[in-house]
Amino acid sequence: MQKVDEVIRARLASRVALIDQISHYIISAGGKRIRPRLVLLLSDALGFDGPERYELAAIVEFIHTATLLHDDVVDESSLRRGRQTANALFGNAASVLVGDFLYSRAFQMMVGVNRMRVLEVLADATNVIAEGEVLQLMNIHDADLAVADYLQVIRYKTAKLFEASARLGAVIGGATAEVEECCADYGRSLGTAFQLVDDLLDYEGDSNALGKNVGDDLREGKPTLPLLIAMERGNDEERALIRHAIEHGEVQGLARIVGVVRRTGALEATRAMAEIEAEQARRCLRVLPSSAAREALLELSIRSVHRSF
Repeated sequence: MQKVDEVIRARLASRVALIDQISHYIISAGGKRIRPRLVLLLSDALGFDGPERYELAAIVEFIHTATLLHDDVVDESSLRRGRQTANALFGNAASVLVGDFLYSRAFQMMVGVNRMRVLEVLADATNVIAEGEVLQLMNIHDADLAVADYLQVIRYKTAKLFEASARLGAVIGGATAEVEECCADYGRSLGTAFQLVDDLLDYEGDSNALGKNVGDDLREGKPTLPLLIAMERGNDEERALIRHAIEHGEVQGLARIVGVVRRTGALEATRAMAEIEAEQARRCLRVLPSSAAREALLELSIRSVHRSF
């Protein structure tokens, strides 16, 4: 990851001062860097240690960071990773445009890798992510959203880049088509589990631990799985309370809603679904030879579910 950070710092360089300032601000906020880790771990598990993996790891982190910049503008978020969002600090216009810069810089780097399969995987991923963003926008304030439609947004918006990162590790590792698909499946299931836990933490944690405002999903009118389950299991009054909050993006009754979510076991049910996805991810790793990298991937699938931030 130190090598990846070196690439990130070098590739962020721009003659435009504001781009430098915002890019470094958002990248320096840190984060779990799971997507670049997937590139490194999967390629390592397949015996590849060439320098291209650092470039690819940086590319997926740039794409992820671009989506964060755009997401925060769309969601009107003010806090991420315990700091002000770039849009809160620098304004919406600058955040969107710097997000565009990171996307385009990522594609410049892809061309430099000079492998058509890499371009194909990442071009497909960025397109699907954009579709996921629009799907989520269409679902805002929809209290009747089906669980299947909620999961589709997760697969597109979040899990797709996890999948692409894992697939890239397999591609540069020279994996067979069958092993490549297993690696991609691992990433998709891991990404789904990760987002499910993120959604439940909105009702389980506190702002200091999470580095974001608790209740943001509800404020934005997002019908996430904990809310959908709570509505299904709650009484008529509780269902009406949650429905009204989703449809109007109101958080005045947040404390009561959190109480309903917890009382109905919606958090446990959401984590149980995440566990199923994580177990599916672990099964996908059976195609890989035993190694420290494979063990790290197994550990990652466990930590993705059992975390508090």
